[in-house]
Amino acid sequence: MLEINIDSSLKKAERYQSLIPQLESLFLDEKDLIANMANLCAVLKSEFSFFWVGFYFNRKEELVLGPFQGPLACTRISLGKGVCGKAASDKKTIVVDDVNAFPGHIACSAESNSEIVIPVVKNNSTIFVLDVDSEHLSNFDNTDKEYLEAICALLTKSSETKHLL
Repeated sequence: MLEINIDSSLKKAERYQSLIPQLESLFLDEKDLIANMANLCAVLKSEFSFFWVGFYFNRKEELVLGPFQGPLACTRISLGKGVCGKAASDKKTIVVDDVNAFPGHIACSAESNSEIVIPVVKNNSTIFVLDVDSEHLSNFDNTDKEYLEAICALLTKSSETKHLL
């Protein structure tokens, strides 16, 4: 049986540090990107109690919903629009303490209050983004940025991505 075990009493950075080798093991025998994304969403949502965790694929200048955990989500987002579209077009991680104060924020859920979006770039194009939302204000910081970027790098290293873009 597959299981991820993280001691919830650990500090955030220690929880991420504990998670990464477990993800390496999880991804070791599976090269399918969608399968690994789906499991990663489940792990991040359950282990960190995030409100919403999911991926959007860049499809011809539009982000299209991929694997996710949480309530219903926006299906398509134009590049440059909202937090996800801006992170994808700028090709850099965006941390938003209060999504309601973000210019052009796209409210897929009124319960989401803070957000982090990590773009994954290949050949100078964003191939997908990891989007993580919280119902709490200012829930994400540089620790989340550092480790979620590392987790995305591990995901792309471990999974087959040559069919993207």
